[in-house]
Amino acid sequence: MKGKKDKKAETIVVNIDDNYGSSCLKDSTNSINSKERKPEGFVEIYSIDKDGKKKLAGKSNLVLYVGREWIASRICNIENTNIDPDPDEFISWFGLGNGGAPVGDPLNPNTPTNTMTGLSNEIPLHTTDINLADFRAGSYYKHPLDSIEFQQDALNDNSWLILKVTTTISVDHANGYNLNEAGLFTADSNAAGHTGPFNIFSLVTFPSIVKDDTRQLVFYWYLYC
Repeated sequence: MKGKKDKKAETIVVNIDDNYGSSCLKDSTNSINSKERKPEGFVEIYSIDKDGKKKLAGKSNLVLYVGREWIASRICNIENTNIDPDPDEFISWFGLGNGGAPVGDPLNPNTPTNTMTGLSNEIPLHTTDINLADFRAGSYYKHPLDSIEFQQDALNDNSWLILKVTTTISVDHANGYNLNEAGLFTADSNAAGHTGPFNIFSLVTFPSIVKDDTRQLVFYWYLYC
């Protein structure tokens, strides 16, 4: 039909790193020779529009206290009754939110804190897609992971220390929202339609992305072991 332009899907690739670099732990035995180390994370967002142009934004992510406490219980297979995640849970779901930036300032995301226990405002992903999970209030709120794979860390003797978690949010999901936060969640099943419970492991905030049916999001989330 004349005058009507075809919609072309746009893909955004999000790379998320959780790095343990040269300043992760502090040795306070000797204050003169102490070395300070801290977890460092980074998210890269690539936007590919209909003309093939790429836009890049960067933002850090954070493995929360509850996620690190769960790791301890998981390693020893001992339940920590002070936290909600159980030792038999595993990283298996992905969620999105629109509460990661102040109202009126969508390009200046809030900084996550270690004590957070969820996304600030998790949004529904789809109403009828049975491949999703966490159905409540008429919609699904959790998306499955595409894949998890080991990668070598070139900076550490090419050891297999990196987990690459990939999730694709299609043109049919999460439309009509200004997305600015995402999280990885643990659960005791990754089966479609799982009802939970779901517990957040890691969280990232980023400048708001307007999600519609011409845009696909691809998240690459790197976790360092």
